[in-house]
Amino acid sequence: MSSIGLVIHRGRATELALDAVEWLTDRGHEVRLVDGEATHIGRAALGVPEADLSVGLDLVVSLGGDGTMLRAVDLAAPEGVPVLGVNLGQLGYLTEVEPDGLRMALKRFLAGSYSIEERLRLTATVHRPGEEPFVTEALNEVVVEKSMMGHTVRLEVELDGRPFTSYVSDGLILATPTGSTAYAFSVRGPIIDPRHRAVLMSPVAAHMLFDRSLVLQPDCAVRVTVGGDRHAGLSVDGRTGIPLAPGDVIECTGSERPALLVTFGTSNFHAVLRSKFGLTSR
Repeated sequence: MSSIGLVIHRGRATELALDAVEWLTDRGHEVRLVDGEATHIGRAALGVPEADLSVGLDLVVSLGGDGTMLRAVDLAAPEGVPVLGVNLGQLGYLTEVEPDGLRMALKRFLAGSYSIEERLRLTATVHRPGEEPFVTEALNEVVVEKSMMGHTVRLEVELDGRPFTSYVSDGLILATPTGSTAYAFSVRGPIIDPRHRAVLMSPVAAHMLFDRSLVLQPDCAVRVTVGGDRHAGLSVDGRTGIPLAPGDVIECTGSERPALLVTFGTSNFHAVLRSKFGLTSR
């Protein structure tokens, strides 16, 4: 029997989560949810603390949109647990199946009829004078951005220990190939096949001649220092709330712990692009 965790969008996934719980438990499988989400669907006995969710699991199932999927990966990746995404959102770049295909997807996973696709993640370490470093990881992007409306921020960048340039801009995006279709896409960064390994560095509204994106090696050590006298903020996969003061440093590079995504059949990123952007051949 397998152990399977569910990560759910509380506003959209209640009925589907209950159906999955019933289907799995009827077949003798263990099911876990984070405490609050287990209570939300009326299955409090299945709840565990967030830190314990993925320990010993065989699979994490994300029921929601790409935001839910990012959270599921964040919980699963430290334990090396694969994630199956079920799309209850709109675009669904990261999700593999639609809601009516969940039972079949679970059957195929339990039968071993699936593949694992590795996706690069980023590790970001925040250094502040007099404080212990703070470490976080991202599947899409790490963003250092201005904190005051109507003002730019000065960001001094080093690559592999050598000075590169200072960006005077609204911010700087450090994205994975997976994240190249997220925030980086909105600043006209390149679209990179998500199976590729690279770090994309894209300035946001740079007030300087050099405003192009760079595609860096996955192990490139990017060091960003908040320069000047203006504060900034750090956003990780859309999660905000980390203030940065002048002199604070963010070090970013490819993570040693990739996201493991469950797929069925041959992955076709080009077809996904055509579908999500409504592209035609004429």
